[in-house]
Formats: sequence, C-alpha cells, structure tokens
Amino acid sequence: MPSISKDFHGQTVITTFETTPAMAFDLVEALEAAYRDCIRHQPGYIAAGLHMNDARTRICNYSQWQRREDYQAMLRTPEMRERNRKINELCKGFEPVMYEVVGVF
Repeated sequence: MPSISKDFHGQTVITTFETTPAMAFDLVEALEAAYRDCIRHQPGYIAAGLHMNDARTRICNYSQWQRREDYQAMLRTPEMRERNRKINELCKGFEPVMYEVVGVF
C-alpha cells in the first residue's frame, strides 16, 4: 500500500490513462494483471494504487519506486513492453509523469 510522506526519498510516478466507459474495466483488469504478475516483482518497486473517476473516463495510477532508474528499467523489460502495447489499445492514451512529494496535509 502506498504511503505518502514528505520524507519519502524514492521516485513517485503518477500515470493518467484516458479511456471510455466501455473500456474502463478492461483497462483496470489489464493494469491489475500487470501489477500482480510483473511490476510488483521488479527491483525497486515499493507500492502502487489504481483510481478510476466516476465517469469511467480516466484511470490514475500512483506508484512508488526506490529510484527513478528502477521504474525506467521496468518499462524496458520485454514483458512490460508487450503489456504496454496491449494497454495502449484499451485507452486513448496514457502519460506517466515523475513527481516528488513536496507536502502532505
């Protein structure tokens, strides 16, 4: 489970997926499978959470990694390259952005 703290010194990645209500649950299932079967086993992985808006048009993924390089290495694995091609078919597009925690209230 992600723990958001200003003292966190790893890499936070927030990815937003734009989808349609018809594809939203298929996309969530693909993301859950990716985390269950692949991502959580990668070096440097700490935790993640998936969120869906009430209109089922956006899915947000919050993930934490020990280092930026760990996240980037996961993306380059053959399995994730293949999974991301399939995930891309289930959405209009997605954008991972790296962040640092600057405040918690």
